[in-house]
Amino acid sequence: MRVISVNVGLPRTVTWRGRQVESGIWKSPVDGRVTVRTLNLDGDRQADLAVHGGVDKAVYAYPSEHYAWWRQQLPGVELPWGSFGENLTVEGLDEREVRVGDHYRIGSTELVVTQPRMPCFKLGIRFGRPEIVKQFLQSERSGFYFAVLREGEIGAGDVVERTRQDPHAVTVTDVVRLYVAQDPDPISLQRAIEVAALPESWRRHFRERAFGGS
Repeated sequence: MRVISVNVGLPRTVTWRGRQVESGIWKSPVDGRVTVRTLNLDGDRQADLAVHGGVDKAVYAYPSEHYAWWRQQLPGVELPWGSFGENLTVEGLDEREVRVGDHYRIGSTELVVTQPRMPCFKLGIRFGRPEIVKQFLQSERSGFYFAVLREGEIGAGDVVERTRQDPHAVTVTDVVRLYVAQDPDPISLQRAIEVAALPESWRRHFRERAFGGS
C-alpha cells in the first residue's frame, strides 16, 4: 500500500446554472512533501465548511485503481490524479476492506479512517455532468476520509502502513450500503453505531433508522 499522488487546491468560484458557486474540489498533484495538519493539508482548503472539511474530514483518500473504471465511464475526459477532489491518491486500499476506525501511518503522520465520501452537486460541477453524483454513489467507489491523529508530512511514494484494525469490522463500503439501503439490517446498523471513529452525525442517522431515534 502506498501513496501515488498528494493533491491540494484552493477554492475557486465558478458559474453553475446561472449562479456563482465556490468549490475546493479542484486538486492538483504537488511535488515534495506536504505538511498534514489537524484540519487539512498545507496549500489546501475547503469552500463550504458546513458540509466539507473539519476534524473528521481533514484528509480525503481515493484509490488509484478506480481510475481505470472511471475512464471507461467517462470516455474522452482527462482524469489526472486528484480528479475526484482527493488529497491522497492511494494504491492498495479498497473500500471493501478498509474499516472505519482503522489507523494508518503514512510518512510521519498518523491517521484514522472516519467515513466514506458522500458526493454532492459540486462533483457534477467538476465534471460538467450532474448525473455523475448518482453514478458515484451507486458505484460504491466512494473513497474515504481520515482524521489526523498526529500531524506530520506526506509525500508521493510513501508507504501506507495499517497500525490498528478496528474490531467492529465495519468497512467503508458497509457504511455506504447501509446509507442507501431501503431496509437496512438492524444488526449491521448496530455494529456501525458502535464504531467510535464514525462521526456522531452518521451514528445518529443510523440510530434513527434502527430505533426511530431512541
